Amino acid sequence: MYLSMSRSSKRLVHAKPSCLNPFLNQLLMPGATCRKNSQQGGLIHKMNSISFRFLTSFHNEEYEENCDRNQYDGPSALSYIDGVEMPITSKLRITTPEEDIPSGIWPVYRILDEHGCLVNSTEPETFTYSELKALETTVQDATKVSGNGQSELLTTLRNSLLDRHVDRKSFISQSELFQPSQNEYSDVPDEHSRNTLLRCHRTMIRLREMDDILSSAQRQGRISFYLTCRGEEAMTIGSASALKSSDVLLTQYREQGLFMWRGFTLEQFTNQCMGNDMDLGRGRQMPIHYGSRALNIHTVSSTLGTQIPQAVGVAYKLKLDALSGKSDHPSVNNGYAISTPTREQYASDGVVCRGKGYGMAAIRVDGNDLFAVHEATRAARAYALHNMEPVLIEAISYRQGHHSTSDDSFSYRAKEEVTDVQEKYDPLTRLNTFLMDNECIEEEDLLAITSEERRSVLTALGKAESRPGTKLETMFKDVYHEMPESLKNQERELLEHMHKYPDHYSEKRD
Repeated sequence: MYLSMSRSSKRLVHAKPSCLNPFLNQLLMPGATCRKNSQQGGLIHKMNSISFRFLTSFHNEEYEENCDRNQYDGPSALSYIDGVEMPITSKLRITTPEEDIPSGIWPVYRILDEHGCLVNSTEPETFTYSELKALETTVQDATKVSGNGQSELLTTLRNSLLDRHVDRKSFISQSELFQPSQNEYSDVPDEHSRNTLLRCHRTMIRLREMDDILSSAQRQGRISFYLTCRGEEAMTIGSASALKSSDVLLTQYREQGLFMWRGFTLEQFTNQCMGNDMDLGRGRQMPIHYGSRALNIHTVSSTLGTQIPQAVGVAYKLKLDALSGKSDHPSVNNGYAISTPTREQYASDGVVCRGKGYGMAAIRVDGNDLFAVHEATRAARAYALHNMEPVLIEAISYRQGHHSTSDDSFSYRAKEEVTDVQEKYDPLTRLNTFLMDNECIEEEDLLAITSEERRSVLTALGKAESRPGTKLETMFKDVYHEMPESLKNQERELLEHMHKYPDHYSEKRD
């Protein structure tokens, strides 16, 4: 089960070259241990997208030279403007409730740096908890899948990365993002129908184009409300791609990517925002409050925190049914709580340290790094199933857009701050760079994909806008399996009232 919250906060951080302080790489969490595997468990994956604005102090020429030679280790720490340093680690470790929490500041797990280059690992990558060995079987099965030459393309990429990043052998060899998918994806071209990495990339582009167009549609008065997830795409897509379709999701309102990855179509997104007759929610919710029983995703709630007790109930029901309960909880803490910055919300070290207090395993991850989010979620899911216990994941990122179309974020943050993040540390730009540097795509491909996805969104919006509204009688459906007399009376009274005052009610939506 995937549980999600959102509470924004602000933390501006500064990337320091690792050569200035190599000892920060030693600030790692103790290894985690697990018991034997189980078919039941709970995963709480807390995506905390605390603002992250890097101000790199090294020269690009130096980076490019060292990156090509596999000598560049990336920044070794992030530090807040108030002087608090957050070390970066290239080793994936989940701290269990029984272990002592890291002294000082929790480190941030990262694989891909701001320049789209794999960060060198300073320690062996062997996982310290045994249940992840089961993941190797999944990868081995995936390598047997072939079709349309896709295995060869991914093999070429893996081999190229292994030649240049010997220290990341475990990650490159075992990551599902570098293996052909066992299932075909229907929303990407046939030649990439089993390429999870390229589907992640295309989905991030589709998500950004949809956000841009629907946000503009609200400004034009075509829909009543919207909010974007710009800058947070790697968190939702990285997490969703690591989960199974059978995992139940409880999301917050800035996680359209989870729906999109599961197969929620552009038509379904736009139908919901328009509240037309094809809206799965029958026009009862505000725009962006999606839900899909078919995709195992509970309907989005406006109020933050509602997902926590809901997730507990869902997990308990799944256990009663002897099914696997998995709860993935991203609390999208993305720079601000609407306008309240992080430094005014926490006296402690962000959110991740709260895991210990709640008796939960925890890990902090770079939320702008698709690979790190994917691997952390994958490991947390395995941990939860093995131990029947939740995991808290804090992902560090930045909310690039306004809180919603009802908000003007420039009244409480500088435009230059947002522009700096967009130009230098955008998660999609980071992935674009990685794919182009490794010859997976070319700039022409990127432009073509963006244009194609934009046209698809515009087409879906036009169709949704032309459809009729919801029928009046649907107002009284879905509350009870069989409508009770009290509700039938309410429906009759409403119809009588409308018939008595016809000039005050429009029939257009019928």
